[in-house]
Amino acid sequence: MRLRKLSRGLQTAYRGSDVVRRLQRFDGWIDRTSSSETDGKDYDHTETVEEYYDLCSDLMVFGWGESLHFAPLSPHESLEESKIRHQRLMIDKLDLREGMNVVDVGCGIGGPMRRVVREAGVRVVGVNTSKVQLDKAKSLNAEAGLDHMVDYLECSFMDMGAVPDDAFDRGYAIESTCHAPDKVGAFTEIYRVLKPGALFWGQEMCMTDRFDPDDKRHRAIKRELMRGIALADIATTGQVDRDLAAAGFEVLEGIDRAVGENGRTTPWYQPMETPHKIRGGALYRIPVGRRAIGMVLKAAEVLRMFPKGSAGVVRLLDRTADAYVAGGKTGIFTPLYCFLARKPAGPSPSHIGDPRIG
Repeated sequence: MRLRKLSRGLQTAYRGSDVVRRLQRFDGWIDRTSSSETDGKDYDHTETVEEYYDLCSDLMVFGWGESLHFAPLSPHESLEESKIRHQRLMIDKLDLREGMNVVDVGCGIGGPMRRVVREAGVRVVGVNTSKVQLDKAKSLNAEAGLDHMVDYLECSFMDMGAVPDDAFDRGYAIESTCHAPDKVGAFTEIYRVLKPGALFWGQEMCMTDRFDPDDKRHRAIKRELMRGIALADIATTGQVDRDLAAAGFEVLEGIDRAVGENGRTTPWYQPMETPHKIRGGALYRIPVGRRAIGMVLKAAEVLRMFPKGSAGVVRLLDRTADAYVAGGKTGIFTPLYCFLARKPAGPSPSHIGDPRIG
């Protein structure tokens, strides 16, 4: 039943395109950014990010659920319960109240959005450059009876020109601004659309202080993460704070939530390594399960039950999962740097403005 649903989803997402060719092109995106022929001038990272999600979203939902983000884990919770707890923490930190207008920056298929709308009673505008993901978000929101509380903006969060200044009471960006080719530019545009005094929550993928740029293995892990997740670079936690400040935000809190109290927690990458240390762990998330799914889809492609190239996308996600685990086990990478920032209530600093000008 789940595989039939996945097949239908991939058929819709891929729309009869040449997935093998698309995957090959995506796989070489880092090399194209430094091509001697173009010197990177013709490269648009927004297109790479969009292709990543268009290719991978349905398979990520199959393996990870509707909320496509990491969360601090507890051995007493399932992965889904941990994600819900994490979303509720964000709702609390943002002090969301009924009637507020909120922007979901890089909304994906809307997993956190649906919880925010249900539990806080706010109206949300979901911003996403991927039509595939927005269509899925619209469908799931309609199924949940929440579509009347959500609007959608199909554009890059680097340029939300259809949104006027000072439009939103709150904003959040969960594992989305890590894709920005220019983080200061992204934060500046988010700053523009928030009202004075508004709170902004973000969850960033970051390199930690343990990352050693002179260590060959560390560099290889970072490159594999960048390649597989479509990250133009991976900032340090300190750089994220500096970029927020450069955009005009006041940083109220910045915490790597991958590290629990007294440094003890269930590792965030555990569901991709073993199913036994988190309640309800799934075999299809761990290496042997991921590779078995790839083999099943390869056979199903021959029978035309799945689009040709689907198994290749599974291999991409499998390789990226290995990089996640390597980054987590070495301690050089975290997907859980969470910050709370505020746009000052007074006049904006003179150097802060529309990032598209000057």
